[in-house]
Amino acid sequence: MQAMTTYFNFMGNTEEAMNFYKTVLGGEITSLSRFSDMPGSEKMPANERNKIMHMSLTTKSGAVLMATDFLESMEQKLVLGNNIHLVINTGSEQELEQLFETLSAGGKVEMPVNKTFWGAYFGMCEDKFGIKWMLNYNYPQNS
Repeated sequence: MQAMTTYFNFMGNTEEAMNFYKTVLGGEITSLSRFSDMPGSEKMPANERNKIMHMSLTTKSGAVLMATDFLESMEQKLVLGNNIHLVINTGSEQELEQLFETLSAGGKVEMPVNKTFWGAYFGMCEDKFGIKWMLNYNYPQNS
């Protein structure tokens, strides 16, 4: 396992929250993608396209906080327990698949493991104890 971090879900105020955490914890916003960057976003409601699909803050201590906006059009509802995920960045597809199989056993697959349009191998699940996990393997960049 390369690293583990947190992933927050917000109802439309991710950018505000992450900028607040930046003020409190220091550091830099290292990633910001809007739903308008996603293929097919032209089919989304106009008021949701500018919402945050993914945002990362690397604090001055080196901790990484990541977040997204839940969207009403995707019938996502924020309730206590689904507003945070633990994220594991793996060193290989094989490691990701093994962790995903183990963590999802007796739980629920939220997003099957697959290659993504953002260049990663990724899956989401909830374990048998109700803890939500995101597993990610970033493919090496061609130099």
